[in-house]
Amino acid sequence: MTSPLLSVKDLAIQFSVGNKTVDAVHQLSFDLHPGETLAIVGESGSGKSVSTLALLQLLPPASSRIPSGSAIFKGKELLHCSEPEIRAIRGNRISMIFQEPMTSLNPLHTIEKQISESLLLHKQMSRPAAKARVIELLELVGIPDPAGRLADYPHQLSGGQKQRVMIAMALANEPDILIADEPTTALDVTVQKQVLELIKSLQKTLDMAVILISHDLNVVRHNADHIVVMKQGHVVESNSCEAIFNTPLHAYTQTLIHAEPKGRPAEVPENSARLLEADNLRVHFPVQRNFWGKPVRFMKAVHDISIAINEGETLGIVGESGSGKTTLGMAILKLINSEGRINFAGQPIEHLNQAQFRPFRKDIQIVFQDPYGSLSPRMSISQIIAEGLDIHQIGSKESQDQVIIEAMQEVELDPDMRHRYPHEFSGGQRQRIAIARALALKPKLIILDEPTSALDRTVQVQVIELLKRLQEKHGIAYIFISHDLAVVKALSHRVVVMKQGQIVEQADCNTLFADPKEEYTRELLSAAYFYSE
Repeated sequence: MTSPLLSVKDLAIQFSVGNKTVDAVHQLSFDLHPGETLAIVGESGSGKSVSTLALLQLLPPASSRIPSGSAIFKGKELLHCSEPEIRAIRGNRISMIFQEPMTSLNPLHTIEKQISESLLLHKQMSRPAAKARVIELLELVGIPDPAGRLADYPHQLSGGQKQRVMIAMALANEPDILIADEPTTALDVTVQKQVLELIKSLQKTLDMAVILISHDLNVVRHNADHIVVMKQGHVVESNSCEAIFNTPLHAYTQTLIHAEPKGRPAEVPENSARLLEADNLRVHFPVQRNFWGKPVRFMKAVHDISIAINEGETLGIVGESGSGKTTLGMAILKLINSEGRINFAGQPIEHLNQAQFRPFRKDIQIVFQDPYGSLSPRMSISQIIAEGLDIHQIGSKESQDQVIIEAMQEVELDPDMRHRYPHEFSGGQRQRIAIARALALKPKLIILDEPTSALDRTVQVQVIELLKRLQEKHGIAYIFISHDLAVVKALSHRVVVMKQGQIVEQADCNTLFADPKEEYTRELLSAAYFYSE
């Protein structure tokens, strides 16, 4: 075998938290060869991302320390490189796709400027040459009309498109090593498959090595050569992909492998009433205006959609990034303007202004995709959960505190933690807090917008089981928006498939998964790795 491209030996990482020292990583060792994919797997907080950030000296110097270990890349010790030396390597010879495209892209710079930055810096390209390369990269990662998107800002892109831009940035200089930190977390299954196949083909073309950090073991199974399993900073198992999946030795590895959403939701009661109906719903965004400011061209984000949902029922909504799933949810919540008829609990609500609609908001709640961004860092958990109670003037302070305690108990969080702040909780705990905030108002309908996409598989399973129990106990209806078909199958009674703002198919869950009628639905299902196994 060829000599390693990167050799990491006995890497240890410590963080200073107040007066305490926390050992985040203990004696991590691995070798990475040209053209190889090494996967690092484990739950949140296991040390996966921290380890790779340390290789590029991206950890905060004031609060982190590397007491021991080495990382040799092409004969050079990465951990002791000078600042100019490591800058010449970062984004050039070793690139990284960060997990959170929402926070990793600069909101003030255009897509062209952000991708071309490393080309201008490392390759000293002229601006016209850099622009041509950016268009080529955007086309490579599947952005439609790449030349027309150069002047766009991150907020004008969907989550999946932002992730593609991140991948384009990382691949710009054809690196020797690509560190992919949860590169497909925010992507739907078809895009996930395309992105992973893209990375694989470029890996073969460039003889590029890949470090794949992921909590999705189906992705790892199909893409990794070697796997390192981490738990609480320790390597508990390291072996070939085949050996890990066929004969896992450690109990923790076995737990990760078997952590898949399973089962079905409880049956909807036969006498359950119709809760929500939306007929011919439309959301058209103006994309071009004439000289007088009148819109002349529209993007049809949601076009003539009709759905219905009963009390205690879960309607799953699936489709590719940009298909209009979240826009549909926002229209039902009247957070964006729409046309068409919306009837909630027997009352038409489409013509209500925001003041008139406010009383309905306690009955229609939402849990957002990003548990980091949807909780105010300046508010305690108690204040976050009580916010809706305050707005709707429900109960005294004493009774509100009791509601907060009960809501936290329902989502299986210790009520004694209610005076802490969001940064003191894990991603899974934050998402439980977001669910508790929605539950506090005792809603009839909760819109769940990708509530498990940022969570580890083991935590996903816990959240899905929690949502099932809450639905059975309280008769809550869910609109469950997701690109993860395994999760949709475990939670939904009926499923709507969307494409380019329209419904292409809808059926009860069992029928849709067993016998999809439309070609697009079959493509979605075949792209989901769990489906083909």
